[in-house]
Amino acid sequence: MRRTSFDSWPCSIARTVDILGDGWTLLILREVFYGESRFDGFIDSLGIARNTLTDRLRRLEDAGLLQRRPYQSEPVRHDYLPTDKGRDFFGVLAAINTWGDRWLADDGIPVVMHHTACGHDAQAEVVCSACGEPLHHQDVAVRTGPGYPVRLLDNPDVQARFAMDGHPEQVANT
Repeated sequence: MRRTSFDSWPCSIARTVDILGDGWTLLILREVFYGESRFDGFIDSLGIARNTLTDRLRRLEDAGLLQRRPYQSEPVRHDYLPTDKGRDFFGVLAAINTWGDRWLADDGIPVVMHHTACGHDAQAEVVCSACGEPLHHQDVAVRTGPGYPVRLLDNPDVQARFAMDGHPEQVANT
């Protein structure tokens, strides 16, 4: 059965889910940030099936999060290294880790993130890029952005969802 694709949805969360697809993909990226880069290393650390790992690495490479670099020629073997796009994903994993530490670590935090720049243990916090205050769902309003499909802006459900009050052009072009 073919899975539903979200790559054309007007939502960055849906498009990201389309790339990630499942938990294995997140765990592979976690291992990359822990320093693993080799196929057999992923197999050993995750216990993932070879065909599943091949599929997920290909998906991450196609999406531009990882790049392959040969480290051996006979037989050819590759390191899987994060690209700029892949390195930028670290904050997402750090935020997931912080949430898990808060809500799922009944026996204590399993992995501590140590911020080497300041020398302290740290947890990720999502903050406003303008004022630096923590972002909480009750303090955030959503609106359509310039990439929202114009063909959907007149839809009453879209207008209600994004509180557009019948003025889609004002919201979409701000």
